[in-house]
Amino acid sequence: MWYWLFKYVFLGPVLWVLGRPTVEGTENIPAEGGAILASNHQAVLDSFFLPMRVSRRITFLAKSEYFTGTGVKGAFQRWFFSVAGQVPIDRTGADAAQDALNAGLRVLSQGQLLGIYPEGTRSPDGRLYKGKTGLARMALESGVKVIPVAMIGTAKVNPIGSRLWRPAKVTVRIGEPIDFSRFEGMGGNRFVERAVTDEVMYKLMKLSGQEYVDIYAATLKKAATTGSAPTAVPEAALAPATDVTRMPDTRAS
Repeated sequence: MWYWLFKYVFLGPVLWVLGRPTVEGTENIPAEGGAILASNHQAVLDSFFLPMRVSRRITFLAKSEYFTGTGVKGAFQRWFFSVAGQVPIDRTGADAAQDALNAGLRVLSQGQLLGIYPEGTRSPDGRLYKGKTGLARMALESGVKVIPVAMIGTAKVNPIGSRLWRPAKVTVRIGEPIDFSRFEGMGGNRFVERAVTDEVMYKLMKLSGQEYVDIYAATLKKAATTGSAPTAVPEAALAPATDVTRMPDTRAS
């Protein structure tokens, strides 16, 4: 009940006024059954604008820091993100990747919609960064389809580091579901997982119009704090995965 009150009564009207959101492709969301909504990540509000115009509940995997604050502010954050349909994931522990995978698979096994951000963190500069293969592991183990979602304009409403939201036009583009059944039984193969992830990122690049950078956003953020300079692979390295034996990327993710 709290989720729907939150969506339609509390936050929804505020976001509607601020973002005047246009949603394209809602027909690509299945009426029932599990599916992965894989989105680019521009702002914290991405997790709130998308559910506004989707009739089904969407569960997002969120960093545990949103749920561990103290005092009144911490209590409010825990309530806020819980009723918004977010599940906490500890990204710092030795088993962080497996914990996230297990949490996502639980949601999908219940026939629900799972929202994830393949980049793993918000884009630091508006570009689209290399996707992490946890997305592929979930898709291959669950057998569900992956629906690419492009969030456009949310960074203007909720810029990184800003305390106040600002009015700006938001567009949500929902792409056609991607069926990876051709890779059935190949879960755990790092080349297949990279191929699946890169295909999703290619679709996101086309939907969003973002420039693609073939490094992890987290790597860039870390380099910014250490003064090192990460090397990006040209955009041409990203292509739809139709034949895994022809994929140019042979690095472990």
